Amino acid sequence: MTRIAFLGLGHMGLPMAVNLVKAGHEVRGYDPVPAAVEAASAAGVPVASFGIDAVAGTEVVITMFPAGKHVIAAYQDGVLAAADPGTLFIESSTIAVDEARTAHEMALEAGHRSIDAPVSGGVVGAENGTLAFMVGGSDADFAAALPLLEVMGKRIVHCGGPGLGQAAKVCNNMVLAVSQIAVAEAFVLGERLGLEHQALFDVVSQASGQCWSITTNCPVPGPVPTSPANRDYQPGFAGALMAKDLGLALQAIEQTSTDARMGRLAQELYAAFAAGDGAHRDFSGIITDIRAGEV
Repeated sequence: MTRIAFLGLGHMGLPMAVNLVKAGHEVRGYDPVPAAVEAASAAGVPVASFGIDAVAGTEVVITMFPAGKHVIAAYQDGVLAAADPGTLFIESSTIAVDEARTAHEMALEAGHRSIDAPVSGGVVGAENGTLAFMVGGSDADFAAALPLLEVMGKRIVHCGGPGLGQAAKVCNNMVLAVSQIAVAEAFVLGERLGLEHQALFDVVSQASGQCWSITTNCPVPGPVPTSPANRDYQPGFAGALMAKDLGLALQAIEQTSTDARMGRLAQELYAAFAAGDGAHRDFSGIITDIRAGEV
């Protein structure tokens, strides 16, 4: 049994914390949102009144926050100081690479260990314990975190040193966004050419265009019954989060002077999607804007 503080009990954090509790670990959670606290308590996750109270006396601190500024603020506002020396910090939010490295250095300077371990797999993956973790940090800290990551995830990849887990995440989500747009455009084109959705799916899902965006997250109702398209694009992975992640990708593109025209275009399209009613819809719902000529 490991004593764990889990900071950030939202749509992703809570099911991850629940899986740790089910695995026999002692978990104390914290979230500033009253509704999240109520949901955590109902799910059997004890919740502290303050982040520093959750952290005190634990061996591992896992953070799952909306943005890098929240991670840095939590570290500055007493979380690092409240933790016992040598505590392992697992930062699972999706944040900028430079923010991840800043958080890592802050943890080390406070006498702790640290890895960045962003996730892929969405709420369903968090609930089922099948997330993919992309990890940046030392070999020793990765090995220490691995048993806990294996409770919450199915595929865990050590990507290299500090910040490189976030680097892998931003690259992965750029690929995902570009492919989701391409699949949506193909279905709209197919509609206008007279193709049935099922016929196009049957071809592409078994041909060279096959990808996760069609076989799992198919943007039209019918071919994949579990895709968000069959429940009016309820996320899933919300458009606002994809827009945020692509903003991080754009930041990395500009910092590295990378010629990534498709990544830039995907960021532009998802920013427009999230600015409308797509913010709270699954990101595959961008097909509705493409169909209407609104992106």
